[in-house]
This record gives sequence, structure tokens and C-alpha cells, in this order.
Amino acid sequence: MRRAVLGVFTYVGFAILLLAWLPILGVVTLLDRHDIRRRGRWMRKFGRASARVAPQWRFRIEGRPPADIERRAYVVVANHQSTADPWLLSSLRWDMRWIAKASLFKAPVIGWLMRLGGDLSVVRGEGASVKVMLAEARATLARGLSLMIFPEGTRSPDGELGRFKDGAFELAIASGAPILPVVVDGTHHCRPKGSWWFGEADAVAKVLSPIPTTGLTLADVPMLREQVRATIATELVRLREALPPVAALIAPDMALPAAVAAAMLTAASAAPKPTSASTESGARGDDIGEHA
Repeated sequence: MRRAVLGVFTYVGFAILLLAWLPILGVVTLLDRHDIRRRGRWMRKFGRASARVAPQWRFRIEGRPPADIERRAYVVVANHQSTADPWLLSSLRWDMRWIAKASLFKAPVIGWLMRLGGDLSVVRGEGASVKVMLAEARATLARGLSLMIFPEGTRSPDGELGRFKDGAFELAIASGAPILPVVVDGTHHCRPKGSWWFGEADAVAKVLSPIPTTGLTLADVPMLREQVRATIATELVRLREALPPVAALIAPDMALPAAVAAAMLTAASAAPKPTSASTESGARGDDIGEHA
């Protein structure tokens, strides 16, 4: 019951924000079509606002970005655990364009928001699409604007770190942009791959030290790729070994949605409970099915 109530609450909240944000971002785009930074900032604001309507999620950010992050382009790379990752990473307070698979841009409303926000689409494995995306990515970096890429290429099915692909590192070396690694952990439980429901989880994104690409050539891509992957893997272990108390993870701006959801749960639990043996047995069966 609790999971269902929280899930419905979150879906309704997301839907309301999606419909409210579309005209806002549309107006921003029309008034300032060429200011990609402003459009991107409004897209990330949507990510932060919509994360707050999910009382099951408790997010935090660790580490500090480079001092010149707003003036210099970085290729930001993060491990990919869940569809909740963009919501968590929207809390990073600098502007960047995201590279995402083209199918996401075809989704009603959320896809329109991504397009208005200036994010870049690519059809994986389709040469023409990759070529267009790379040209747009290089132009973005040349303007001093960072890119966000998941080098695993897809979400991890179990939250563990997968193999990294070459694309992000080829782009960084060709553009002379440093790599900025970000470690994500905990989002796998927020929205497991293949699940339509929202799980309760504490998740963190930690910004690590940048890794320069100056002097590297495309022949150095494998070395750079494995260096970055090893850096993220090492920090992932450290994060899991030093989990803070749950209370320390609850942000103040989560108080309202959490309180509303709690009120809904209280009302639901106040209903009379059946006492027959057959009904009690059925309830236990539902619990087992819910947690399985």
C-alpha cells in the first residue's frame, strides 16, 4: 500500500510539473532562442523541481566543481545506474548540454522539453546521426559549454559499473577539453532498470578532480578511458563504505512532499482492516509479491 500511494503521488506530481514547465521553457526559447545556456538552466531547474515531488528519493551532492566550470568546457562523465540519474545530476549547479539517445526525444512532453533545453540526440549505431551529434558536440565545447555523457552507453542492470565506450574520450581529446568524472550511487534503487515504480533510496553524486587531456592523441583513448573508469570505480567503493546516517540525507525542500505523502498514507492506513483468516493470508501474499 505504501509503495503504491507514494508511486501515484510521484507520478501525479511529475505530470503536473511536466505540463507546467513546457510553456515556460517554450517562452524562454522563443524570447532567447540563441541563448542555449538560459534554456539549459531552465531544463535543469525542471529536474530539480520534479525530484522534490518524489518523497522516496533523498539526494545529495559531494565534491566541488572546478573554479572555471562556467567559463571553460569540460566533458563530464558519470556512471549510469538508473533513469533517476538525470534528476540527481540536475542538482549540479553548472550548465551543460546532455547527450542522450534519440528515442527519449520522441517521448511526449519530456522529449519536447529536452529538445527545447538544447540537449543533443543520437541514434546509437547510425553513422549519419552520430556524425551530426559529434559536430554539435564539438560546437558546444568550442563555445565553452560543457557536455554530460554516460560512457557506459546504457543503464547498469544491477547498479554495478559497466564497461566504458570510447566516444566521450575521443571527443575530449579531439576538443582539448578536460574530463570531469562524477560518481553516481544509490539511484539504482530509485528506479531499477525495467521497473515502472519508484523505489525508496538515498543517492549521491560526487564530483571528482578533473583529468586533463592536453597533449593526448586518439591513440591514448584506451588509456584515458581506463584511467577515468578506475577513478570512478575506486570512489564508488569509498562511497559505499562510508554511507552517512539516513537523517543527514533528507534535504529541507523535501519536507512538503514528504508530509503530503505521509498524510495520504495515514489516511489509507486508517481504513478498517478485515480480520478473516482468508483475508489476512491474502494480505501476506500481497506483501510477498510486492517485495519480490
